[in-house]
Amino acid sequence: MQGDTRAQEAVTVRTFTQLFSCTPRGARLARRLVAHRMDAWGFAYDGDTSLDVTLVVAELAANAVLHGRVRGRDFRVRLVLRDGLVRVEVADGRTDRLPVLRAPGDEGGRGLLLVAATAERWGVEPRPGAPYKVVWAEVRVAC
Repeated sequence: MQGDTRAQEAVTVRTFTQLFSCTPRGARLARRLVAHRMDAWGFAYDGDTSLDVTLVVAELAANAVLHGRVRGRDFRVRLVLRDGLVRVEVADGRTDRLPVLRAPGDEGGRGLLLVAATAERWGVEPRPGAPYKVVWAEVRVAC
C-alpha cells in the first residue's frame, strides 16, 4: 500500500504550564513568569506581543484569584504557541461561577473587556464532572 509521499511542513508547538497559589502573589508571579517565557521564545519583554500576552495572563490570573478561588486549590496557567497564535489558558477551581463580559460602563468587569480587545477570541470551557473550569484567550503573534 502506497502512502502519501508529499513532504509535510514541520510544525513547532511550544508549551508552558505552571501551577500558582491562588493568591495575589501567585497572580503576580504568573504574569512575571509568562513574560520570561515569552522572552525565552523570542518575544522581547517590551515588545507588543509579549505585552499583549502578559496583559491577558494578568487579567485572567487576577480573575482566578478574585472570583475562582477555592480553599486548598491552586490555579494553572498554560501557554501554547502554534501557528502564529498563543493560546492562554487559566484554570481555577470555582466551577459554579463563569466569567461574563460586562458593558463598558458597568462597575467592575473591565479586565475581560481588556482581554476581549487584546485577544483574537476568548471563551470559557466548563468541565462537567471536573473540579475546575478553563478560561482561555488566543493572541495573534508575529513569528
